[in-house]
Amino acid sequence: MKRYLIVFAAIAVLSACEQQASEAVATAAVTESAEEFLARVNSELGELDRVRGAAGWLEVTYIIEDTAILKAAADERYAEWHSRTVGEAARYDDQELSPETRRALNLLKLDVLLPAPDDAAKRKELTRLATDLKGMYGTGKYCRSANDCLSISELEGLMQQGRDYDELLDIWTGWRSIAPPMREKYARYVELANEGANELGYGNLGEKWRSGYDMSASNFQAEALRLWEQVEPLYEELHCHVRAKLGEHYGEDKVPQDGPIPAHLLGNMWAQEWGFLYDLMEPYPGVSDLDVDSTLKTKNYSPQEMVRSAENFYVSLGMPRLPDTFWERSMFSKPADREVVCHASAWGLDGGNDLRIKMCIKQTYDELRVIYHELGHNYYQGAYKDQPPLYRGGAHSGFHEAIGDTITLSMTPEYLAEVGLVASAEQSQQAIINQQMQQALDKIAFLPFGKLIDEWRWAVFSGEISPDNYNQAWWDMRTRYQGIAPPVERSEANFDPGAKYHIPANVSYTRYFLARILQFQFQRALCEAAGHEGELHACSVYGSKEAGTRLQAMLEAGASEPWQNTLEKLTGTREMDASAIIDYFAPLMVWLEEQNEGRSCGW
Repeated sequence: MKRYLIVFAAIAVLSACEQQASEAVATAAVTESAEEFLARVNSELGELDRVRGAAGWLEVTYIIEDTAILKAAADERYAEWHSRTVGEAARYDDQELSPETRRALNLLKLDVLLPAPDDAAKRKELTRLATDLKGMYGTGKYCRSANDCLSISELEGLMQQGRDYDELLDIWTGWRSIAPPMREKYARYVELANEGANELGYGNLGEKWRSGYDMSASNFQAEALRLWEQVEPLYEELHCHVRAKLGEHYGEDKVPQDGPIPAHLLGNMWAQEWGFLYDLMEPYPGVSDLDVDSTLKTKNYSPQEMVRSAENFYVSLGMPRLPDTFWERSMFSKPADREVVCHASAWGLDGGNDLRIKMCIKQTYDELRVIYHELGHNYYQGAYKDQPPLYRGGAHSGFHEAIGDTITLSMTPEYLAEVGLVASAEQSQQAIINQQMQQALDKIAFLPFGKLIDEWRWAVFSGEISPDNYNQAWWDMRTRYQGIAPPVERSEANFDPGAKYHIPANVSYTRYFLARILQFQFQRALCEAAGHEGELHACSVYGSKEAGTRLQAMLEAGASEPWQNTLEKLTGTREMDASAIIDYFAPLMVWLEEQNEGRSCGW
């Protein structure tokens, strides 16, 4: 009965939303000024987002056919509104407008990540395809036998802890068996999404995505390459050392020392972060082991207590406590009675007045860092909630991901000791190298992966990569950037991109690459505000109201200004800069160069 009450209530809300939107359009005067038009758009968008957010939350926390239908209906309704409203906005294209008004109109065009064609049947087809693809991932399992079916979270746990070559290979190939059925749907989805992007004036969907950075699409592509080239030397040194250690463990017959690393050996289902290899990579065994996992288990931290730990950090900067509704409505653990998407995410529903996170929290340090990250989204959403709906977003997509990541950089040994998560904050040079290796295995190893996911999609959307070479192009790109290769032969019968959540879920990935750059730039600026003296890696801004004030000023601006202006509020500069990463990891870089002396690096 509860299931149907939820569905009926959602249908009623959707119907009310549709009626209100229709009435608003009917009464809007064709002669309204651009400013009056935007006022109406913001009013309608606020209500549409409220309903879409509610439907989206239901879809991922209550995976049944009914909630998928509701989400598809909400998305279709939004797509129809967006297509119609962008068409209405075209009448202001040739008018002389203030920069603020022109910016808001441009943001309207960019507001949808998946633009739908202005055709009811195609719009319905696209929203259903998007919902189907996301659902196929969310319910995907690898069945080793009829009674042994494993979800992605269970498979990830095995991948993180496993060290048996063949068992890891079975897990790796098994999860990818969920993706081939997505392939045909994805190809059609690309066709329809490109048609929607064309109607908005973009050559393809990739061009539209790259146009959301206050510069031309081509200039942004060059900017992403510039940032990657700043950090590429550090990645190459890390790759060389990791390959050598894996060769020692598995044998050089399995890990050749002059080629790419087999993708299933890096402690992660997608080889995107390598932190779970730390037991094999630890430079100085046992020196200042930050065993937060043991503390969480020994003290039996509940999921809510782990979230409170993260909240306390933000509060120490002068930010407010999370509202009671956050604790009442968030999903902290996997329910026993239904399927959910466990992939961690933060939600700013009802325009940011209803903050939530969705996770299946485990008692690990990795999960704790994810919580600190997700609350960064929530505090950003809460900070800009008073902006008009068109401005409720990050200065650019990388900003949103960078906030929580910046805070995790302040989870130094001193901080962890101060809040009782470790017993000691030893800081010998050997301890520093150990800690930096632990961080680099995640943050530096991630950088090429973060760049290539959307680069592959940009080429798919442009037609440079066609459906008949989806998989080959995927692995060519992964080998070129990451220096990894599939452990077994792959063909176009496979669709390995679909085994990564963000592809079927249509989540742009460049934000994560930019966030890994920006977090160090943000941290350097916050540490300066906090009066930190000394090496950047040793800085924690915990308890610094000065740093909090600088951060809050940037968060409150949302998307109301070009990101260059917003960046300047915090850092004093108007250009993204990866040099802070090099500064932060300077001790590790020296150590890696020493270790790699005499090795044949590269692939």
